[in-house]
Amino acid sequence: MEFWVEDLGLLPYGEAWAYQKEVHGEVVRGKRPPTLLLLEHPRVITLGRKATGENLLFPESWYRENGFELFWVERGGDVTYHGPGQLVGYPIFPVGREVRRFLRQIEEAIVKVAAGYGLEAYPTPGYAGVWVGEDKLCAIGVAVKEGVSFHGFALNVSTDLNDFTVIIPCGLKGKGVTSLEKLLGRKVPMPEVKERVVQAFAEVFGLVPRYREERHEAQV
Repeated sequence: MEFWVEDLGLLPYGEAWAYQKEVHGEVVRGKRPPTLLLLEHPRVITLGRKATGENLLFPESWYRENGFELFWVERGGDVTYHGPGQLVGYPIFPVGREVRRFLRQIEEAIVKVAAGYGLEAYPTPGYAGVWVGEDKLCAIGVAVKEGVSFHGFALNVSTDLNDFTVIIPCGLKGKGVTSLEKLLGRKVPMPEVKERVVQAFAEVFGLVPRYREERHEAQV
């Protein structure tokens, strides 16, 4: 069985969120196979189902006045940041009731990507995500509706890590964030990381990737 891969480039969060819902509906109805959307976002703060706002360090208006969009969304988890240099992946896959297993599979795929760069990364029981030492390399938060997932992961490639200082990422006090670029001490090409992520997903999920060039088959 195959899965489709769509590279959406740099896309505002609101537009990507709407497009996810379109694709999700198509997967639910059997109109398309499992689909992995890969993209970057302009600077944005998102708050998931566990968020109360207490892990925002400033009023919501401050973020919008200082170049961040801000959205309350239906994914799992608390508050996180997305921005340029961060590879965001939205795997819109049928998962049924096996949500926990699906999260572990995403983590396994990201651990494989990190290992390909010679990095020893690991998931932490009780918290979705992938870590190197005490620093989070990849945040993960999904939602499942009608047995199909959406939202997904955010892998720091060359992200400006200073932007994380305006929140308490994922509500975890005393923990840091890191990136492939910081860990390796060199530039890491985003196209290369995308290719490695797709290959890791193919291996973990046992699916064959098929790249889709025509982006908005479902209209935003």
